[in-house]
Amino acid sequence: MGGLGAHLLESNSSGNLTPAVSEAGAALPGYLVVVLSVLMVTLVVVVVAGNALVIMAFIVDKSLRNQSNYFFLNLAISDFLVGAFCIPVYIPYNLTGRWMLGKGLCKVWLVMDYLLCTASVFNIVLISYDRFLSVTRAVKYRAQRNMTRRAVFKMVAVWVLAFLLYGPAIIFWEAVVGQSIVPPHECYAEFYFTWYFLLSASTFEFFTPFVSVAFFNLSIYLNIHRRNKSGGACAEEDGRAQRNNKKSGDAGAWSVFFVKTRKVSSSEPTAISAVIEDDDVLSPSSCGEPNASQILMQRVQCSPNRVNSRLFQHTASCMAPGRRTQGSRLSRDKKIAKSLAIIVCIFGLCWAPYTLLMIIRAACSGECVANHWYEITFWLLWLNSAINPFLYPLCHSSFRRAFSKILCPKRQSVQPQIEAQSC
Repeated sequence: MGGLGAHLLESNSSGNLTPAVSEAGAALPGYLVVVLSVLMVTLVVVVVAGNALVIMAFIVDKSLRNQSNYFFLNLAISDFLVGAFCIPVYIPYNLTGRWMLGKGLCKVWLVMDYLLCTASVFNIVLISYDRFLSVTRAVKYRAQRNMTRRAVFKMVAVWVLAFLLYGPAIIFWEAVVGQSIVPPHECYAEFYFTWYFLLSASTFEFFTPFVSVAFFNLSIYLNIHRRNKSGGACAEEDGRAQRNNKKSGDAGAWSVFFVKTRKVSSSEPTAISAVIEDDDVLSPSSCGEPNASQILMQRVQCSPNRVNSRLFQHTASCMAPGRRTQGSRLSRDKKIAKSLAIIVCIFGLCWAPYTLLMIIRAACSGECVANHWYEITFWLLWLNSAINPFLYPLCHSSFRRAFSKILCPKRQSVQPQIEAQSC
């Protein structure tokens, strides 16, 4: 973040840090400049287009405006601004090796870059926390799901906290210290080599968020897995109850039939479909919950030569899927585990290298980390802003339907009931 990787810095004989000769533009071969320019512009296009699509979908489709999707909107706004402002301003600085926009705009760009990248991280934590609540506290979550004011408060809190982490330091560090270490025609934060500050800030910017995201997503998976196992036990109990009911043919007896229902009960987590889209998900509630199965108690007038075969046939047909869900549950658990693992891993891969090298580089005054390695980790942060739209909103059927309305309006008018995956 913040253009920290623009140049190698060297230590002169007196021990003071001085910038190396600015030779980025001259040292790079012409073809390499072209290749890098194309890659950078491509990244800008992907970041802006992907996140703009999410924002447009939220504006166009009013059905998306619930608490969970507000957090997706917040993430898309922060990532969109990264692609629309931070990266384009950095491209000429990266290619020429000189900051030509003045010190004032440098401060603005640094504040925006640190703010937006940190807000993106905090939004990812907020989304994971929201999913965690929707799965583990489903009833309470549903009651608060449409409370827009609560969602807006959380969104604003993300931006305030993201600014407080780096903003005051970027603005006031020079005034507090009494001097600036940033040479002319350079643009990086004054705390660039203050390792203890970077370590403290990184604890809040990466280490704590990473542990939180991993914990929330692991808890979601374990909760769904436990409910699926309970659902399998329910199916077995239902089968035994059915067999026992078949054996009891006494006239006037109450027969109890447990019929699996596709209807989502009030205790079922609404975010299971938000974690992974699967239309074949059966209600993975526990056996002890009355809403896990629909209990049909019917007075059966039986006699030795008269059995309500239609009722038994209907019950058996309903119970058969319950016995067949063992394999589908295992397959779905694997898909859920894979989906959540990808979320955690991509977040870690994009942020861990930069965070670690930033601290190491500051501790050794830039002498132990080659500049090109730092540049690679630096661009990984912005790559995360390009991946987020595909990793979060674009994998939800509700957003895909909205995208179809925007990108394929004619197809939607012809086939309004069919979800268009792509044009």
